Amino acid sequence: MFSKKTIKDIDVNGKKVLVRVDFNVPVKDGVVGDDTRIQAALPTLNYLLENGAALILCSHLGRPKDGPDPQFSLKPVADYLSRVMGKPVAFAEDCVGPVAEKAANGLTPGDILILENTRFHSEEKKNDENMARQLAALADVYVNDAFGTAHRAHVSTEGVARFLPAVAGFLLEKEIKYLGQAVADPEKPFVAILGGAKISDKIGVIKNLLSKADAVLIGGGMANIFFKAQGYPVADSLVEEEAVETAKALLAQAGATLRLPVDIVIADGFSADANHKTMNMGPVPDGWRILDIGPETVANYTKVISEAKTVVWNGPMGVFEFSEFAKGTFGVAQALADTEAVTIVGGGESVAAVKKSGLAGKITHISTGGGASLEMLEGLTLPGLAALQDK
Repeated sequence: MFSKKTIKDIDVNGKKVLVRVDFNVPVKDGVVGDDTRIQAALPTLNYLLENGAALILCSHLGRPKDGPDPQFSLKPVADYLSRVMGKPVAFAEDCVGPVAEKAANGLTPGDILILENTRFHSEEKKNDENMARQLAALADVYVNDAFGTAHRAHVSTEGVARFLPAVAGFLLEKEIKYLGQAVADPEKPFVAILGGAKISDKIGVIKNLLSKADAVLIGGGMANIFFKAQGYPVADSLVEEEAVETAKALLAQAGATLRLPVDIVIADGFSADANHKTMNMGPVPDGWRILDIGPETVANYTKVISEAKTVVWNGPMGVFEFSEFAKGTFGVAQALADTEAVTIVGGGESVAAVKKSGLAGKITHISTGGGASLEMLEGLTLPGLAALQDK
């Protein structure tokens, strides 16, 4: 299934390896918060070190506006990685130019260097050829292990691969295997669960999955748009008005494949302690809003999930940040944990929900990429992947 070369297909002994990692992690007051993405990179980094490479790591962090910005520096990440790996990690205060070149030149096998945030240069996002040449000049080989940014054609994800032998790391390979397999050739029955607030981001995904899945289960703010498309008043519920016509077309096309909630939890305000009640799907009373799917819907969805062989989930079923409106999302998480199927969870919100539910250990694969996993589910080609050498 995975047609690209990986780090196992090349010899890295004595070579400097530029690794694009996804170290876009939360950093507050110089302290790394959630280190999931750092942990996910370790198998690749350790393999390269064990095979005699010197590592030059590059990543972006956050969205710096105009050039270097201390709050988006990767220095705290370098310090954190040093503690996790139990060895020194050097830091270069630029990712290209004299500072980076000097730091890279001095590396010997076993050394680790982290370059400063690639987005401190505006050329990164423009996929500037000159910057790509400079970055490539630091190393002998390029490894992309940043699935979370593989859907962007930037210097550090796509441009640099034109100037160095370019292969995939283990994390990228694993992500593509699970998500690619789910889209291209899933074991059936194949069930997709889609939620979250915005439908506009996921229209392509819904269309692609409707043609492949045996059932597409809808929840979250996305369901409101389908309710409105069916003619139900949804009162104060969150609705993307411009997507209602699209939802009508999808309903017409989908037939029985698309499943909507049969009951909902409504509240008289958007807060943890708002008054709430469960009702069968119908006109939502004025002044109320839909904040979760109801227990009967959870039971329906659980039955469909229990009969599946492959399940992909992207987007929560309700406002799970408030415990009263987390029951739908946690119920679906429990159904995934209980099934024998291959289960794949992608997208920041659904990953956060699964972790919060305490069931993350029972999911087959938790994706590290939000936008990238959506583009995979839409059946699109990721530029960062396409740029790598074929087997």
